[in-house]
Amino acid sequence: MKIPDELHYTEDHEWGKAKDGMLRVGITDYAQNELGDIVFVDLFPKGTSVAKGDPIGTVESVKAVSDVFAPVDGEIAEVNDSLEDKPELVNQDPYEKGWMVVLKMDDPSQVNKLMDSQAYEEYLEAEAK
Repeated sequence: MKIPDELHYTEDHEWGKAKDGMLRVGITDYAQNELGDIVFVDLFPKGTSVAKGDPIGTVESVKAVSDVFAPVDGEIAEVNDSLEDKPELVNQDPYEKGWMVVLKMDDPSQVNKLMDSQAYEEYLEAEAK
């Protein structure tokens, strides 16, 4: 799967899509592929304040349980409730239907410190070596 150009990326394999001071967050195609079949997604509730790098929930697969981290400081403004019944959406469509939370960013300029698609692709290539 191609790495979408319009998104921002972290070294922990989260992606973020910024719009109007909000950041929609999920895990990358690479991350869902590494985890395998996702069987459960547990996200922090709406209204939770988080700092960059804080967990915002966990993803459980047949292989492991992994934390999902906040790419920026903010407050969880929205949670993708459809993942409760259909955690497999993260595997099937990580960049659209499989999004996890929307953060109301404390400082929208923080997204500028995240990787763009090219930097993330280079990061993945370096990690693979």
